[in-house]
Amino acid sequence: MTQRILIIDDDPAQLRILEATTKRFGFTPFTADGGEKGLEILASNTGATIGLIILDLVMPGMDGMEFLEKLSVHRADMPVIVQTAQGSIETVVKAMRAGADDFVVKPVSPERLRISIQNLLKVNRLTEEVKRLNSKVAGRLTFDELIASSPAMANVTKLGQRAASSTIPVLIEGESGVGKEMVARAIQGESDRVGKPFVTVNCGAIPVNLVESTLFGHEKGSFTGAVAKHIGKFQEASGGTLFLDEVAELPLDMQVKLLRALQEGEVDPVGARKPVKVDFRLISATNRNMIEMVKAGEFREDLYYRLNVFPVNVPPLRERVGDIAALCEHFVIRFAAEEGRRVHGLAPRALELLKAYTWPGNVRQLENTIFRAIVLCESDILQVEDFPQIAALVDGFDVTIPDAPTLAPEPVLPSGEAAMIGADNPISVAGTVSDGSGVGISAVTEGGHIRRLEEIEKDMIRLALHRYRGQMSQVARKLGIGRSTLYRKMRSLGLEEQA
Repeated sequence: MTQRILIIDDDPAQLRILEATTKRFGFTPFTADGGEKGLEILASNTGATIGLIILDLVMPGMDGMEFLEKLSVHRADMPVIVQTAQGSIETVVKAMRAGADDFVVKPVSPERLRISIQNLLKVNRLTEEVKRLNSKVAGRLTFDELIASSPAMANVTKLGQRAASSTIPVLIEGESGVGKEMVARAIQGESDRVGKPFVTVNCGAIPVNLVESTLFGHEKGSFTGAVAKHIGKFQEASGGTLFLDEVAELPLDMQVKLLRALQEGEVDPVGARKPVKVDFRLISATNRNMIEMVKAGEFREDLYYRLNVFPVNVPPLRERVGDIAALCEHFVIRFAAEEGRRVHGLAPRALELLKAYTWPGNVRQLENTIFRAIVLCESDILQVEDFPQIAALVDGFDVTIPDAPTLAPEPVLPSGEAAMIGADNPISVAGTVSDGSGVGISAVTEGGHIRRLEEIEKDMIRLALHRYRGQMSQVARKLGIGRSTLYRKMRSLGLEEQA
């Protein structure tokens, strides 16, 4: 979804100009002819989607300063660009103190306005991301902070909030990569154990001989290598939440001990003389069909029913396409900041591509795909060409190499015979294409025979690198291939040093 901007100005002409300008920038504008109307829009359902305000200071009725005062009470985090015909220092200081984030003098140039909007939206998104990360670390993440606004996720949110109000054991089911751990964290963040320890255990990643020690702990000297006492994950989570990811991978003998811990509220550390009382909230997750595992004798039936008291099924990403745009924006902000890249969004066509893909790896695959695109991107917007592996799998988005040009049918060109590659690229009698810079491509050997396609391809890439001054995005686009394909071909043809 495009970012929405609220424009507040009493001048109809100025409203139309700003509306057209922000539309040209790719934003969705809403207009209000005064402060009162602006507050009404913010109080409506539309107001929750507004990301930035452009505000005129001098207006009849409620002026800009009064609007800023009222805005600070309800939406203090809303970025505001103030504009006025009076650019005095005193006016600027008063506006900034009232809550404005930037100040422009009428008439503002489109480029100045675009930069201001992009910078404020980027800072606001980064601030939200920092808040989300802090909430996650502090065990205070809530369902409102999850990117889960699609209808398919509404039931997950509803069930998760119900589960948070009790200590009932929860089993989160779903394919790998759908975000089961984030749902578990949100359940804790809205429960009375908020802020308490949230201990995650990937049951499928623990070596079989260390499962018991890892989960339940051990005493010093209880086995070879036990040089010190170890507190198990159950004791670490005491007072908070224990999240057992991929719980179906637990060995059968450990399933017995887990069942006892759930029933008795105590664990038996290896080598301990007596059990240890623990107080924890258990949330489990799996991507397996546990009913089939129970039937096959691979999972204890009594433990399954103990874990599956309150099931929550998280749908795959292909069933929640409405969340893809927000997830992409989230990952772009995060990875652009981490990698120090000036990338701030996706082109509409690129977003269409990502929505058309089925994402077998779900949110985790989307996250890694955006990460890779950020690293390879050479502009400030991700294009279809930045996702060659995805585009190759979606109809209508293929960015592979085009068919080779058709040359003369004879294997040997007689001396003096002319040929054509395309309509605008004549080959001379020597069979050479040139851009006029002295760098050319010969299609035939001195003896008149056709050269190998690999040699011609190498010359073509070298010519494109020279002509477009090493701008890899433009080179790949003109050659009709993705950048990753271009890099791969350059490596195989030994052209990396020239690039």
